[in-house]
Amino acid sequence: MHKYVGKLRGGFAALVIGGLIACTPQFQSHGYAPSDTELAQIVVGSDTRATVSKAIGRPTSSGLLDDSGWYYVESRFRNQNYRAPKEINRELVAVSFDSRGRVSNIERFGLKDGQAVRLSRRVTKTTAARSVLLAQLLRNLGNLTAGNLLN
Repeated sequence: MHKYVGKLRGGFAALVIGGLIACTPQFQSHGYAPSDTELAQIVVGSDTRATVSKAIGRPTSSGLLDDSGWYYVESRFRNQNYRAPKEINRELVAVSFDSRGRVSNIERFGLKDGQAVRLSRRVTKTTAARSVLLAQLLRNLGNLTAGNLLN
């Protein structure tokens, strides 16, 4: 009986360690939002779509109504054992262009309690309609599922 106590302790320790590893959260990032260092390469009023594309790449989204802006979206999710993935961070970088195709504005938005929160901004001019569109983009991106995309 004495020789089985050591094996029981070893088995129990392996079970505890396995349980702890299973509870460790895993993190995943989706999308791409350029860093402030990358955005510093872009000169408002001077750079064009071509130079922005060369500096930080083309976005996955652009202006829905008039192609007046490019939108870069990045989300970070935490997956923990059997629970559904939870979005813990979302950033949207909006690069706006004027009628000549030159950069007119660069803004970074975050997500706080389901509301768009401006984190940084390079110029002061904006329109209310564009702010509403960005808020809708931020709210709706977290609601996409594989099932929605397939239907």
